Amino acid sequence: MSIWVLHLLPNCLAYPQLQLQTRRKQIPSIWRKPILKSFPFLASASSASFPPAEYPEQLPETRPKRKKQIAGIDQDELQDPALLADPDSCFCEFKGVQIHHKIYDSESLATNLSEEGDSSRSPNANKKVNIPMILLHGFGASIYSWNRVMKPLAQVTGSKILAFDRPAFGLTSRLNHVNHSSQGSEDTRPLNPYSMVFSVLATLYFIDFLATEKAILVGHSAGSLVAVEAYFEAPERVAAIILVGPAILAPLNSGPVAKDNPSGKSNQTEGDDLEVNSNGNWFTTVVSILSKLSQYLGRAIMRLVKGMGDMINYLYKKALSTFLRSTIGIMLVRMIIDKFGLAAVRNSWYDPKQVDDHVLQGYTKPLRAKDWDRALVEYTVAMLTDSASESKPPLSKRLREISCPVLIVTGDSDRLVPPWNSERLSRAIPGSCLEIIKNCGHLPHEEKVEEFVSIVDRFLERVFGLRKEPHLQPAT
Repeated sequence: MSIWVLHLLPNCLAYPQLQLQTRRKQIPSIWRKPILKSFPFLASASSASFPPAEYPEQLPETRPKRKKQIAGIDQDELQDPALLADPDSCFCEFKGVQIHHKIYDSESLATNLSEEGDSSRSPNANKKVNIPMILLHGFGASIYSWNRVMKPLAQVTGSKILAFDRPAFGLTSRLNHVNHSSQGSEDTRPLNPYSMVFSVLATLYFIDFLATEKAILVGHSAGSLVAVEAYFEAPERVAAIILVGPAILAPLNSGPVAKDNPSGKSNQTEGDDLEVNSNGNWFTTVVSILSKLSQYLGRAIMRLVKGMGDMINYLYKKALSTFLRSTIGIMLVRMIIDKFGLAAVRNSWYDPKQVDDHVLQGYTKPLRAKDWDRALVEYTVAMLTDSASESKPPLSKRLREISCPVLIVTGDSDRLVPPWNSERLSRAIPGSCLEIIKNCGHLPHEEKVEEFVSIVDRFLERVFGLRKEPHLQPAT
């Protein structure tokens, strides 16, 4: 009996914790009481029916591991952006970044039309402005946002239309490491690819890339900021600006403000403030000295407070940047995109029901690229800590310096950038014209393609004195 018990004991001890894969013979009932009597601790570890009639043949099948998804896109197998490119995609290197872009030109379109048997549109009839156009997408968008209007705009301008993905968006390469060191001068420090300066320089680079002296810049939403900043960087390279749903905060009032003296006070030095009229009596002299001294001390205190505010602001930005770059910060960004990404796309349309799976796939495709989340974090950090923009006057005070033709297009039902902001922006930019499209949201170039192209066509005709020609029908 002892040999049988020693043989059975290991299985009895293991059963309460594990289910064995192999089938065991049923223990004869005649041995149950002797076993429990000899080993009473087994009784507490067993069930009322111990031992069971038989063990299961195998472990139950484990459930398949659930794939991680962000906005419906699997995150387990992310790819290099170049592997996600379309047949008409192009890549070029600018300052170490592989920039994804697409080009359409009227000559190739006219050739395709003639090959398809449409000889009514000859290349000469389509040539109009003959100035290339560069399209700048908004936050969270990409070249896909311009797909429906690139060919019609090429037909309207009679020239090349180029759209490119700014770093952190689309299929432009993501950098695994960005130099965050503040040491060294601005000339020797590497250029942050996620900064506004990089986007501006990339825009000017593509003007040279198209082998032209000037280009028409078209910016949508946050891309409007890039278009305007590119103009201020090189106004001689910009023939006209078209702002679509511009995410540019318009000034509350458009009254002229002196650049060097916004307060309107006299440019008197601090030493002069303390000078008094010696011809007065002693009482007025003392009061005047005390008054001037209090003003001097007040300004000194204000400078001290401002300096402390700047230091606190710097420390705040530094702490926020560190948090965003941490694992928790990246997880937070992923959660926000997963929670609100698709909703933001739908809210950009006047009728969210028109946002089909094809549109959603176009906007979420970049989420398949490696390091998309880290790049988005770096872009956000760059917006918060862009020292170059802080060294310049606020954009709202520079809008009146724009002298090239400007067209502003907005939807009357834009939920992201309200139409009243575009109206104020139009008043702030001298000579600009405003067009409001009815029953349209934040994406006129996607939702109202034909009307948008027609507005651009009329604008170019008025600005450049051209006669109106028929153009391609918008892509569907």
